[in-house]
Amino acid sequence: MKVRYMNGNMENDLKTSAGRWGGRYGLLILCAAGIVINYIFSMAVRLFGLPLYLDNVGTMLCAVLGGWLPGVVVGLANNLINSITDPSSIYYGFLSAMISSVTTLFFRKGKLKSPLMAIPLVLILALIGGGLGTFLPWSLDGVPFDHELFHAKLAENGVMSPAQAQLVGNILMDIVDKLITTVIVLIVLRFIPERIKTALRGSIRMQARISEEESDEIRHMKCRRISVRTRIMLVLSVTMLLIGTASCVISLMVFHSDTVNEHSRYAEGAAYLAASAIDGDRVEEYIEYGDDAPGYTETKEMLQKIRESTPDIKYIYVYKIMADGCHVVFDLDTEELEGEAHGTLVPFDGSFGPYIPSLLAGERIEPIITDDTYGWLLTVYEPVYDSTGKCVCYAAADVSMERLRLNERSFFVEMISLFLGIFILILSFVWQMLEYNIIMPVNTMAHRSDRFAFSGEFTEASVDKIRSLDIHTGDEIENLYLSILKMSEDSVRYVSDINKKNETISLLQNSLIMVLADMVESRDKNTGDHVRKTAAYVDILLHEMRRLGIYTDILTDEFIENVIASAPLHDVGKIVIPDAILNKPGKLTDEEFDIMRTHTTAGENIISKVIALVPDPSYLYEAKNLAVYHHEKWNGKGYPQGLAGEDIPLSARVMAVADVLDALVSRRSYKEPFTFEKAVEIIVEGKGTHFDPKIVDAFIIASDKIKDVTERFNNKKISGDGSII
Repeated sequence: MKVRYMNGNMENDLKTSAGRWGGRYGLLILCAAGIVINYIFSMAVRLFGLPLYLDNVGTMLCAVLGGWLPGVVVGLANNLINSITDPSSIYYGFLSAMISSVTTLFFRKGKLKSPLMAIPLVLILALIGGGLGTFLPWSLDGVPFDHELFHAKLAENGVMSPAQAQLVGNILMDIVDKLITTVIVLIVLRFIPERIKTALRGSIRMQARISEEESDEIRHMKCRRISVRTRIMLVLSVTMLLIGTASCVISLMVFHSDTVNEHSRYAEGAAYLAASAIDGDRVEEYIEYGDDAPGYTETKEMLQKIRESTPDIKYIYVYKIMADGCHVVFDLDTEELEGEAHGTLVPFDGSFGPYIPSLLAGERIEPIITDDTYGWLLTVYEPVYDSTGKCVCYAAADVSMERLRLNERSFFVEMISLFLGIFILILSFVWQMLEYNIIMPVNTMAHRSDRFAFSGEFTEASVDKIRSLDIHTGDEIENLYLSILKMSEDSVRYVSDINKKNETISLLQNSLIMVLADMVESRDKNTGDHVRKTAAYVDILLHEMRRLGIYTDILTDEFIENVIASAPLHDVGKIVIPDAILNKPGKLTDEEFDIMRTHTTAGENIISKVIALVPDPSYLYEAKNLAVYHHEKWNGKGYPQGLAGEDIPLSARVMAVADVLDALVSRRSYKEPFTFEKAVEIIVEGKGTHFDPKIVDAFIIASDKIKDVTERFNNKKISGDGSII
């Protein structure tokens, strides 16, 4: 099946393939152009010193022209390139991705058909760029705020705090930036030819282009519960969020552990150097005499240099640990805190309780993390030994863990920013792939298959609508498409065969009806072509009545077709009437007329027997109505049952007019024909008594057509199928 389909027209296949590759390259060129446009506008802003960015012009253009994925790719690529000179730019990538996504959504929903509709877009983009963009400098260490002077002016009056001024200032400046950006995008779009826009929008389609109207219908197709796209996007989003959360938690734990180890190494190094700088044999002199002790001042200066050698070391001090507490040997002053004097007794902090026995014994202990009197600190104690090898005191170095807290927050925000950028990129990629590889092909097939199935148009043109989709996903979707196409082709062939057989059966059926009517008519020497003429009159009357809106609830196509087809059988009951009565040249006696009347019930009996034998006798029910009731009158004075008004079947009421008309205008052995005009007068006189008034009204309006039929029969030539030539 697939080989048959692919081996159609080699030239068309090559053109289609070239068009697809052209579309792919067009999308790549669009992305490259978007990156260049972003760079040009960014450089122009810097060159003229404007308080703007204008670095999303290319991003928004790609979002409008190419859709979700190209816009996000350009936005992230722009920040990635800027991070070469400004590393913090990489963390703003998710903002560009969000700006691209919102722009795509607005244009896909047709919300920018007028300039005023751009205002909500500008406000949303400003909240993203200026609002969310304000929180990054707050959370990232070392990232400066933009427009600091503008923020300061907002805060000068004291109405706003610095933080509020930064937030409001960034949003206000970003409104101006996004307004100018949106205006530039709308202007550029006006100059891009529509054919280029169409080509770019459909550049990654896996099927032939369809009209915008059909695209809208397909996009609004409803699912009974949840669509495949929604399910896949939900599963993907939840999976990515779970993986992202786990990755962030694990990364944060590793970062915390590595940072603590790094701080520990700083503290251990500083404590070791401090311990090496102290003469253990003079510790007692240092405690008692301080600066007056030999070498005390020089040692203190060395300790000061050790502390200043790295900004991570907050405190360096030397304690002699005894049972009553810590006796100060050295305690360096800091900007925040003045050190304790030599010999001062410092009580143990509660957090040191588990380590006091080891310290009293002069043993080494692991680094300690405490959060008490002097803040959140990591402390390393290094023993100081005298010449005999005895531990006489401890040199301690404290590293502030507040720095770790700031680093962890900054690291967490960096991870979240990068994750959101990647998250939006993957969602955009999957969304666009689902849209063009699965959703659009499947929904388009369903849409056109529904039309094929429910319209009843089982024609080659209907199959061409499915064939013209040219779905080429290269996977199971394409296999499904080819199967549907083959099934449609087979259905059309099957229905065509059935229709031909039905036409043959219908032709045979009508021919048999006409043959039977001719057999009956051949016995009646008084009626020439009566069945054909009455059938023609009935045809005209029925269509004229429907055109005038008379009995439209009854006059369906099927009803009209059945009545016209069975009209020749209205006098089939005459086959049982004796020839002497049927062909009597003079007026019938009352007894003979009573016998003649029985042709109505005889016709009913004949057709009822046929109905019992035929599998689908729907048209014969009207034939029976015509046979038995065509001599009934509107006023109830007809025969055989004396029905009146609308109790008489509509087909019989129509035949009554046609039958009388033909009797009036036809030559009989017992009378001369009336003129057509005289016959019309007689029928009009019978309006409301013999005939249905509405049918007479239709008869009058259609009298010219009926007269043409009468004249053609007077000069007739009959074809092989019984029709007039």
